[in-house]
Amino acid sequence: MKPHLARLGVLIVLALLALPALARAADPVDPVTQWDAIASRVLTGSSSATPPLGGQAAAAVPHLAMVHAAIFDAVNSIDPRYEPYLGRVRAKRSFSQDVAVAAAAHRVLVDGGVVGTPAQHDALVAIVDPAYEAAKAAVADGAAKAGGIATGEAAAWAVIAARTDDGRFVADPFPVGPPDPGVWQPTPPAFINDPGAWLRNVTPFVFHGLERFRTRGPNPVTSHRYTREFNEVKSLGEFGSTRRTADQTDAAMFWGEVNAVATWANLIRTLAPLRPMSTVETARFYALVYLTSADEAIATWKDKARWLFWRPVTAIPAADHDGNPATAGQDGWTPLITTPPYPDHPSGLAALAAAHTSTLRELFGTDDVAFTGVNGAGRMRHYTSLSQVVDEIVDARVWSGVHFRTADVQAARLGRAVARARRQHHPILEPLRQR
Repeated sequence: MKPHLARLGVLIVLALLALPALARAADPVDPVTQWDAIASRVLTGSSSATPPLGGQAAAAVPHLAMVHAAIFDAVNSIDPRYEPYLGRVRAKRSFSQDVAVAAAAHRVLVDGGVVGTPAQHDALVAIVDPAYEAAKAAVADGAAKAGGIATGEAAAWAVIAARTDDGRFVADPFPVGPPDPGVWQPTPPAFINDPGAWLRNVTPFVFHGLERFRTRGPNPVTSHRYTREFNEVKSLGEFGSTRRTADQTDAAMFWGEVNAVATWANLIRTLAPLRPMSTVETARFYALVYLTSADEAIATWKDKARWLFWRPVTAIPAADHDGNPATAGQDGWTPLITTPPYPDHPSGLAALAAAHTSTLRELFGTDDVAFTGVNGAGRMRHYTSLSQVVDEIVDARVWSGVHFRTADVQAARLGRAVARARRQHHPILEPLRQR
């Protein structure tokens, strides 16, 4: 490729990475983080102006797991330090790891069925093809480049084959029952059924089955605990609440004004460089986080379908007829943020946060990790520990007006349980020296 075209390609990659969703500038020597930024852009969206191409953002988690599983197996084949996820590709240490990362990520994104419609696929290709050409142009032609491409392609095709017919994008909306007390109904303003409800039927990535990961369920509508949580979210979660503090509003908006999966992708890219790592170690870092959280997301959506519990935006206007004399209805009650189009219990964000942070705590070897997060709208929050993030989210979803507290608390337990079971009973990507 001519030098000026190569420079143009590099500029395209830099432009793609200069997204509001990034909490820091992309490190040019870290191809894994670069391709995570590209994958996250198309799969989760970076702001309200760039929604996820695949529809519901939560459904992006399994696709990010696919991308990072392929990246990991590719670079781990070139620099073998860990047990592979699916298998090791025949490769030489002299092969380019940078181009192997790009080839693996690109192939999964283009041919892994990560979006649901031809138009979405065309939009995805328009983003990832130029980035891939730029990545290849940055590496000199020769055996190292050719070997890196072949290794990345082989790892990607193995992941694609393993995930074929795994339940993704097979339409299966949440059941909508009669409008009785406690029964989930589609919520305003769009009154749609979750376009990613199929997530609950996807084949797990680590576990053979996820039936053991269940919550105890929402509180009965006539119970004292439900009454207490009803009054809490009614008061603190209303759009114009005068009881919610400025900091509570800021926390709620940090996790609610841009889809929270994109915000989490941001945070993970912020955290990764805090732990000095080689390319294969960085690939393992991302793969372990997303493979664990993919199974958590599937388990959470299964549990949502099990309970089908109503949201505050439905419950509060209907409270005069819910059979609980201690709850009072309020016509026109509106939450601070728009309610997501799926049932209340358990909270998808709280479960995701707990799975993410449990895995990150394992990788860092401590909970005491201080960092500043930035969401796609440029809002910032500072944290002094990983567990502080989960604690904030449990509260913030109540302050947002989208969850009863029990949905958040039990979801966090579910997310931690998935991460703990993976670590104790289904270890993956383990160092070779431990085998």
